[in-house]
Amino acid sequence: MRLRLVKEPFNDPDYLFELKHDGFRAIAYIEHGECKLVSRNLKHVRFKALEEVLATLPVQNTIIDGEIVCIDANGVSQFNELLSRKAEPVLYAFDLLWLNGDDLRKQPLIMRKDRLAALLRLSGCNRIMYAQHVDGEGKRLFAEICRRDLEGVVAKRKMGTYKDNGIAWLKIKNRKYSQAEGRHELLTRRRAE
Repeated sequence: MRLRLVKEPFNDPDYLFELKHDGFRAIAYIEHGECKLVSRNLKHVRFKALEEVLATLPVQNTIIDGEIVCIDANGVSQFNELLSRKAEPVLYAFDLLWLNGDDLRKQPLIMRKDRLAALLRLSGCNRIMYAQHVDGEGKRLFAEICRRDLEGVVAKRKMGTYKDNGIAWLKIKNRKYSQAEGRHELLTRRRAE
């Protein structure tokens, strides 16, 4: 699922709103005690210790959509820590696509999130976080995210299905997000190294 940028936050009872963490988007493919993290560009994202922990989830197989992030003591994602690999990352899980042979992509998002929450409670794994959400109140959540200097909000249709090539999720970015300053130069320099 791709994200489409929209300029202004909105309220809508058909949507749920989640915090947009600042990290690397990844799909976790877990099967028979092994995990592989894959980027939206279909590249293997190598975080060996995180993959080893995720591989212990109590499943035969599962596919989880999420964001790899490094979180500080206040629960705020720290992109530079992730990029420099100075801290242990976690997977911020926001969707469950497959579980023990069942393809869940055609189920409504709210049902997939319920099953994801149940799986994560059962797992007891401290390296995977469930993406909490707010129903319908995107403007209030966005105002609080801006007040706390966080990256933004993602809006998703509660009854939406997961479409491989769809653009059904919307992102509203905090234009004053302090960690975004100088980001382009940092990433350009990192690629050159």
